[in-house]
Amino acid sequence: MDILRFFTAGNVDDGKSTLTGRLLFDSKSISTDIIETITRQSKIKGKDTDLDLALLTDGLRAEREQGITIDVAYKYFSTDKRKFIIADTPGHIQYTRNMFTGASTADVAIILIDIVNGITEQTRRHSIIASILGIPHVLICINKMDLVSYAENAYSDIVDEYKKFANGLNLRNVDYIPVSALEGENIVNRSEKLPWYKGTSLLTYLENVKTLQETMDESRFQIQYVSNFVDPKTNEITRRFIGRILSGTYKNGDLVEVLPEKIATKISSLEKYNRAVEKAHKGDIVALQLSHDIDAGRGNTIVPIHQRSTLTNEIEATICWMDNTPFRPAQKLIIQHLSHTTKAKISEILCKIDIHTNQPDYDHTENMALNEICKVIIRTAEPIAADTFDQNRSTGIFILIDENTNNTVAAGTIFLFR
Repeated sequence: MDILRFFTAGNVDDGKSTLTGRLLFDSKSISTDIIETITRQSKIKGKDTDLDLALLTDGLRAEREQGITIDVAYKYFSTDKRKFIIADTPGHIQYTRNMFTGASTADVAIILIDIVNGITEQTRRHSIIASILGIPHVLICINKMDLVSYAENAYSDIVDEYKKFANGLNLRNVDYIPVSALEGENIVNRSEKLPWYKGTSLLTYLENVKTLQETMDESRFQIQYVSNFVDPKTNEITRRFIGRILSGTYKNGDLVEVLPEKIATKISSLEKYNRAVEKAHKGDIVALQLSHDIDAGRGNTIVPIHQRSTLTNEIEATICWMDNTPFRPAQKLIIQHLSHTTKAKISEILCKIDIHTNQPDYDHTENMALNEICKVIIRTAEPIAADTFDQNRSTGIFILIDENTNNTVAAGTIFLFR
């Protein structure tokens, strides 16, 4: 059974947590004791309904008291057709950075639009981030249809307006669904209150949407940990390189190269959960042994010789600035590319992205503020073995860390090597 990763995004009070809670509740993915707990909490909070479904996904007690979800809350459920991982991301504008985090590995972006408030600045910002991250599918859920008596013309007006905006974005597949999360209409089953709507319910869409074929990605493995293994028969010490396969497939006997040193060798054995296997695939945690004794460590990358990554000290990237403190030209940074870290510097801000028009702004490139999206040039102290994001979503992403405060200040995607 395959896994679909999706995230929800929208404005505060657009109904993201209620939508996720409704999916979990109506698909019977919530245990009885949790339902009883949420029912008691709902009554304490004085909700009109017996069950505040948003409490199923709100992550922290402090968030609930403030009335907003401030972290990325992950939830898991399954049906007979598929397993699901949900990232419920915050709606408040200062927490756009969390949405960037929750979206980075998603197959589907569910962007909620309150039919009363319509398309907002956050709708545009979330859509641009989905475009930057190359999310394979974008689903626009037009929520609170009950507030307009499920009127088709109100739904169509929002769809038409969004289509005009989305024409300027590089969104791959965009679909639209009218829903009422609070009333449970068109979430798990088709709604009888929407006779004019000919599409599927939300859950049916999620069960059937096609995910990208993982075989499209070239094979990438980055070392997380090195274990010295003593052979009980010969007492010889060999190195085992442990980590998660980021993309593609590795097999015994594969000719590979260790980067950035460019050392050619061969996989002599492959283990998964302490058992020898002939091959392993994306997502598997494995231990590799190589035919040569190579001094490699955390952050080194092992790739097939015929599928080399690019080694570079300079990249062009699209980043979302995530720090409350604006970027300073002399700011000392560390780039973390998967498990490899090295010092880095933003040498130039090429442009900012205007979230209203999705057009580049070349006139205000002296700094970056919280949640601004910019195209930049980054120089690194050590070469990184990477791919552009459109080539490989697993290895085309990175974060930037302030060297002095250790705060994560930006996340980005690579679009060009220099």
